[in-house]
Amino acid sequence: MRTKSLVLAVGAALLGLAPVAVSGLLSPAPVFAQGAPPPPAVTIATVERKNVPLSYEYAGRVSAFREVEVRARVAGILMSRNFTEGATVKEGDVLFRIDPATYEAEVARASAQVQRAEAALKQAENDSGRASALFDRKFGTEKARDDAASAVETAKADLAVAQAQLKTAEINLGYTTVRAPITGVTSLKVVPEGGLVGTGSNDSLLTRITQLNPVYVNFSFTDAEAAEIRRLISSGRVIVANNGRLSVKLKLANGETYPTEGIVDFTDRNVDLQTGTVRARAEFANPDGLLLPGQFVRATISGITLKDAVVIPQEAVMQGPQGTFVYVVDGESDAQMKPIELGRELGDGWIVRSGLEPGDRVITQGVMKVRPGSPVTVATAASSTPVSSVAKAD
Repeated sequence: MRTKSLVLAVGAALLGLAPVAVSGLLSPAPVFAQGAPPPPAVTIATVERKNVPLSYEYAGRVSAFREVEVRARVAGILMSRNFTEGATVKEGDVLFRIDPATYEAEVARASAQVQRAEAALKQAENDSGRASALFDRKFGTEKARDDAASAVETAKADLAVAQAQLKTAEINLGYTTVRAPITGVTSLKVVPEGGLVGTGSNDSLLTRITQLNPVYVNFSFTDAEAAEIRRLISSGRVIVANNGRLSVKLKLANGETYPTEGIVDFTDRNVDLQTGTVRARAEFANPDGLLLPGQFVRATISGITLKDAVVIPQEAVMQGPQGTFVYVVDGESDAQMKPIELGRELGDGWIVRSGLEPGDRVITQGVMKVRPGSPVTVATAASSTPVSSVAKAD
């Protein structure tokens, strides 16, 4: 009986403790104070103003410096061809010969006409002299004297006509020898030896000559870029080398760089209404004939330097609903947002038009860990790197 009473007493005691145990299990665990996480480590670059080279790259096409059609200027049978098709000829080289027989005969006829006119002039001068002498001695009339003088003038005019006809005949005879008007590379012949050539637009073409040294490279740039360059030049913020003439480098289709730089020698003053671009042209020396008309190239314009520019790395630039901004580290080592206005992309950086001043410390690495107004730890290894030093010309 005593044992049963002891069991009941212990059970009652345990039931009394049960609410306390349950309450202890459901109560929150005590919160212990923990240290705050350290500020994120970031790398910065200090803003400096420096002269930055600018470059612009465009697709271009090579064109001949000059391309002329060699045409017959007199009609006749083509007797000979004196060049190898596709070979280089020099200015003045004989290319073709046209049968000269007809034109030699015309020269002989015109020469005889000159001799005849000279004889007629001499006779008229003698007659005029006699008529004047008779008039002076009162044996001749005034009309006879005047008629004789008029005959002299007519004879002089006839001689001038004959001489002009002789010169024309000699010129036509010279045209039977067709010479190269320029130095260049010939195309295929159009008329074979023995064929009849004329002087019309359809039957006078003999061959073509293309001058390949120098050559032109034609390209176009957008009106926005044209406006940007004009704005920079008008503001006095750019330096153009080569006495204001822009240099051009070429990259060929195989990736090789053409060894010689060219110079921009033409820029159009009108914007193409269909493409919205402005035409430009550069001239290149081509002594080895590496550049051929129609060849595709990449043209990079250089020689432009932007003065006192600020360039920041691309990874420093952020975009948000409020626009473009960067994080800068203030004097309290806190990160602050700073809106900026970007210019053109430059290699792996951006030109900053406004928003940054010399001495600003821009966060370039660790940006994603930064919150506005929060402290940061600046990595000293790159803290002195100038912003502008990251710019690379295209």
